[in-house]
Amino acid sequence: MTVDSKPLLTLTDAAVNRIKDIMANANSEVIGLRIGIKTAGCSGMKYNVEYATEIKPYEEKIISKGVVICIDPAAIMFLVGSEMDYKEQKFSSGFEFKNPNEIARCGCGESFTVA
Repeated sequence: MTVDSKPLLTLTDAAVNRIKDIMANANSEVIGLRIGIKTAGCSGMKYNVEYATEIKPYEEKIISKGVVICIDPAAIMFLVGSEMDYKEQKFSSGFEFKNPNEIARCGCGESFTVA
């Protein structure tokens, strides 16, 4: 899906490689990952990444570089144009989102606000 010529979500090679690693260790019912948004944190919203065992009604399905990403319909308007990356650092690792819709992040980087 694209909105005003922007892809809904793009994945970096690092994110794709990590998703493939995760999928290799998942049970056979898992078809990909689901991305959503939860109300949480100091700034109001937090990205939620979990296993997807099915495509739910009204979800957007993205197939990128051999991996399946399901986007929760309530999160679509917050994610348009975002890039999902995977960072591994000395004391932490995880998926990171570069979201052009963000206008603020909390100091710890766990939550965000959109315009």
